[in-house]
Amino acid sequence: MIGLLVELAISWLLLWFLYKTDLSVLGFYPTKNRVYDFIFGFFTIAIFCLLHFKTIAILTNHEFVINKNFTTIQFFKSAWWVLASVLYEEFLFRGALLYILIKKLGINKACIISGIAFGIYHWFSYGVVGNPVQMIFVFFTTAIWGVAFAYAYARTKSLYLPIGLHLGWNLINIVIFSKGPLGIQLLLNNNDKKLDGIVSLVFFLLPIVALPIVTYFYLRKSKNTKSRNSEYSSEIE
Repeated sequence: MIGLLVELAISWLLLWFLYKTDLSVLGFYPTKNRVYDFIFGFFTIAIFCLLHFKTIAILTNHEFVINKNFTTIQFFKSAWWVLASVLYEEFLFRGALLYILIKKLGINKACIISGIAFGIYHWFSYGVVGNPVQMIFVFFTTAIWGVAFAYAYARTKSLYLPIGLHLGWNLINIVIFSKGPLGIQLLLNNNDKKLDGIVSLVFFLLPIVALPIVTYFYLRKSKNTKSRNSEYSSEIE
């Protein structure tokens, strides 16, 4: 929590000294459109994540087992940790720094730089520095999502959509399916069998490409997005 507060304070100072504006440019204040963005992003990706792992379970002929030691209190503690980590990363990579990059470089270049930084950041957060294969894997998976999150902010002028997308995946992935830094959570995998061959590749690539595709079509088709006036001089082609 202290880290988030420090992050917000630094963001406010940067925005004030460079543009004489405040955190409102990050889309802090809830509106109907922004709440809709969050709900769409969160539930769409959360449902996709559930279906993704359920399909893998069916293909490998196993079921997830509920962890009987997982309590309601532990769920809320884990959910809070996930929320705090998502907010920290969103404020860092889709916050004031992205706003400044967009002003100086335009949306396209700014979002690509943000995505690259997001990928490099995960080398350290995942502890894979020094392992070239894992570094390539982590960068490929996280940088693509980082670009998608950045475009989501740039086009909606708000953090609600990227936070919803980010939180939807992380909450289900980490807290429900126990696939993250918190270790065993709600569900246990009682089968070590894994997908192989082309099927394994497909399910590896599916989440990586699904989130950007969902984000793209939502931003392209959403009446909420179309109704917003563009704040920046650069447009997404």
